[in-house]
Amino acid sequence: MHFEIVFVTLFSVATLVALIARAIRVPYTVALVVAGLILGATHALESPHLTQELLYAVFLPGLLFEAAFHLDFKKFWANKIAISSLAVPGLVVAIGLTALILTPIADALDPARGFTMEYALVFAALIAATDPIAVVGLFKTLGAPKRLAVLVEGESLLNDGAAVVLFTLALGVAMGEPLSFVTGILAFIEVVGIGGLIGAAVGMAAAQVIRRVDEPTIEITLTMVAAYGSFAFAEHFHVSGVIATVVSGMICGNYAAQVGMSPSTRIAVESFWEYLAFALNSIIFLLIGLEVDLAALGTYRIAILIAWIAVMAGRAAVTAAVTLLLKRTHERIPWSYAAVLTHGGLRGGLSMVLVLALAPDFPHRELLVHMTFGVVLLSILVQGLSMEPLLKRLGLIGRQSDRQAYEMEKGKTRALQAALDELNKMAANKTIHPDVARELMSSYQRRLEEAEEHIRRLHIEKAELRREERMSATRHMLRVEKDALVRAIHQGHIGADAGMKLLTEIDARLLALDREDERMDEKKGGEDNDNKESLDTAGPAP
Repeated sequence: MHFEIVFVTLFSVATLVALIARAIRVPYTVALVVAGLILGATHALESPHLTQELLYAVFLPGLLFEAAFHLDFKKFWANKIAISSLAVPGLVVAIGLTALILTPIADALDPARGFTMEYALVFAALIAATDPIAVVGLFKTLGAPKRLAVLVEGESLLNDGAAVVLFTLALGVAMGEPLSFVTGILAFIEVVGIGGLIGAAVGMAAAQVIRRVDEPTIEITLTMVAAYGSFAFAEHFHVSGVIATVVSGMICGNYAAQVGMSPSTRIAVESFWEYLAFALNSIIFLLIGLEVDLAALGTYRIAILIAWIAVMAGRAAVTAAVTLLLKRTHERIPWSYAAVLTHGGLRGGLSMVLVLALAPDFPHRELLVHMTFGVVLLSILVQGLSMEPLLKRLGLIGRQSDRQAYEMEKGKTRALQAALDELNKMAANKTIHPDVARELMSSYQRRLEEAEEHIRRLHIEKAELRREERMSATRHMLRVEKDALVRAIHQGHIGADAGMKLLTEIDARLLALDREDERMDEKKGGEDNDNKESLDTAGPAP
C-alpha cells in the first residue's frame, strides 16, 4: 500500500474514532489503541512499524515540546520538589523495586536460561517512562484539580528523559560493561545536565529571534526549529534529547510567548501545536494498537500479568513514600492525589520502541518484548478506562454532576424552544388546527418555563456555573467579532492595517479571558486541594 493511502487512511480512522469516542464517552487514546488492535487483527492496513527512528524523528520531539510549551512554569516550580522526587529518585527506586519483584518470578517461568537481576533492571527501566496523554486529557474533560494535572504532566516530562538514560545504563550493565554506583550517577548527571543546557541554548536562541519579529508563520516555524532542533542536537552529542526538548519547550512557552509574541501570534502558535499534538497522538496510539499481536501475547499472559503487578507495586510504593515524606511541607500531596498518580502511570510508545531496539540476540528478548507490549496494553486499557470511576470515587470531580444537570436543562430549553418555533410556523401556515396548536403550545411553554426555572435555581445556587456560562458567552461573542472583522478585511470594507490592529485587540481580550479562566480554575483547585487535605488528614469522624 502506497504511503499516501496509508497516511490518509490513518487520519480517516483517527477522525472516525474521535467521533465515536466522544459519543460513547471513553478516552480518545484508549479508543485509538482498540481501533489499532482491530485493524492489526484483521490485517486491514499495512502501516509503518513504530521504530526508534520514527519515534525520535517525528513523534517524540513534537509531543514533548507541546506539553512543555503549555505547562505553566510557575505552577511547575510551585511543585518542583514533588515532581522531581517522583521523576528522578522515585523513578530509580521504582525501577529497583520492580526488578526485585520480577526477578524470582520471571526466573521461575524461564529457568533454563536464568532470568537474572540485570535483565529485570533492563525491563524495569524501559517500562518506567509514563505517558499521561490519556489521563491529562480526561482531567481537562472532567474538570479535575489543576494541581493534579501539573503533577502528572510535570513528572512525565522529566521521567521520560530519566528513564531513557537509566535504560541505557541498565543495558550496559546487562551486556557486561563495568559500571560503579558513582560512575552511574556521574553519567546520569552528565547526560541529563548537558541535554538541559542544549535545550536552554536552543530555546533562548529561538526566543530572542521571536522577540524581534512579528509574523505568525515565522514564529511558528521557529518553535518547530526549537522543538526538533534541540532534540536533534542533543542526540547528536549522545545526551538526552528528551530533556533538551522539554527545557526548550518550557522556555518558548513561558518566556518567548510572554515577551515576544503578540496576542494574535500566540493564539496562532498555540492552535498550531494543539493540532500537531492531536495529529501525532492519533497516529502513535493507532500504531501502538497495530504493533500488538494479541495471539502472541496470549502465550505470555502469566508473565505479562506478573510484570504489570510488579510495575504497579513499584509505582505505588514510590508514590506512597513521596507522599509521606512531603506530608509536612507546603508541597504535601493528598492521599487521593497519590492514588491517582499511581493509577495514572500509563505506559506508551516510548517503552515499546526501547524494547524493540534491543539486539536480536539479546538474552530473553522475546520475553521482554511481549511483557512490555502486554504491560503497555494493560495500562492503557485497564487503567485508562477505570480512571474516570476512580476520580469520581475519590471525590475529585464532584462538580461534574452539577455541570451535567445544568447542561441537560440547557439542552431541554433549546429543544423545547425549537419545537415552539416550529409550532408557530405550523399555526401561521394553517397546517394545524388552532385548538391543537394552542394545546400543544401551552404544554411546551409550561415545560420550557420549568426548565428555565431549574436553570435559574442552578445559577443562584452554583455561582461556578454562572461564571462558566458568562465566560463561554463572552468568548463566543469575541469570536463573532473576529469573524466579522476577517470578512470585512477580505471584502475590502476596511484596510488591512486597521483590521489587523482591531484583530490584535480582540485577541488580547481573548487571551485575558483565558488567563482569568486559568486564575479561577487555579483558585478552585486550591480550595479543592485544601478541603481534600483536611479530609485526608482528619480521618473518619468519631
